[in-house]
Amino acid sequence: MNFEAYPDRDLMFLQVSSLITGQLADFLRREGRASLCVPGGTTPGPIFDTLSGVDLDWAQVAVFLNDERWVPEDSPRSNTRLLRERLVRGRAAQARLVPLYMPAESPEAALEALSDGLRPHLPISVLLLGMGTDMHTASLFPGADRLAEALAPDAPLLLPMRAEAAGEPRVTITAPALQAAFNIHVLITGQEKRDALERAMTLSPIEAPIRAVLDNATVHWAE
Repeated sequence: MNFEAYPDRDLMFLQVSSLITGQLADFLRREGRASLCVPGGTTPGPIFDTLSGVDLDWAQVAVFLNDERWVPEDSPRSNTRLLRERLVRGRAAQARLVPLYMPAESPEAALEALSDGLRPHLPISVLLLGMGTDMHTASLFPGADRLAEALAPDAPLLLPMRAEAAGEPRVTITAPALQAAFNIHVLITGQEKRDALERAMTLSPIEAPIRAVLDNATVHWAE
C-alpha cells in the first residue's frame, strides 16, 4: 500500500483528479478505451466536478459505480443520480454510464443483466474507492450476509448485499474484480478514518473488507 497525506482536502481532490485524468488518458492512448469505477457518497463530489470538465475522449470511457443502493434513480439515496449530477455532465456527458440498477423488485432479479452490461469494461482501468469508519468499501460491509462469498477468489462479478449498516439492499462489485483494477485509489478524510485504516491493516478482510484491496492501492488522506 502507498499512503499519501495532503495538507488540506482541496489539494487532495485536485491531485487525485489529476492522477485519474492522466491514467485514463494513458489507457485511451494505448487501448482506445478506458473504464472508471467510482464510489457514491458526497466525499468524491469535488473530484467528480473537476473530472467533468477535463478534456478527454469521454465517448470511449465507461463510467460505473463500485456499488449501488437498490432504489430508483429519482431517489435522493441513488448514487447513480449523484453521478449524473456531478460527473457525467459537461465534457464528460459523452461518457457511457453503465448501470448497477434497473427496475426490478430485488437485486437478484437483475443481477445477470447488470453483470452482462459491466463485463465488457473489465478489467477496470482506474478504480476510486471510499472507506467507512467500519472499514467497509463498496458494499462489502463487515457482517453482511454474503461478505465471505464476495471476498472469495471465485466470486461472481456482482452480488446482492444486505447488512444492518447498509440500509437498503445493495448490489456491489466483488473483491476479485476490484483487486484486478490496473490503478486503485482509496480516498479518505479525517482522523477517524485514518485510525480505521491503520486498524484494518492488522485485521482480515472478513473483519475489515477494505483490507482486500489495500495491497496494490494508493490511499489518499487529508484531515
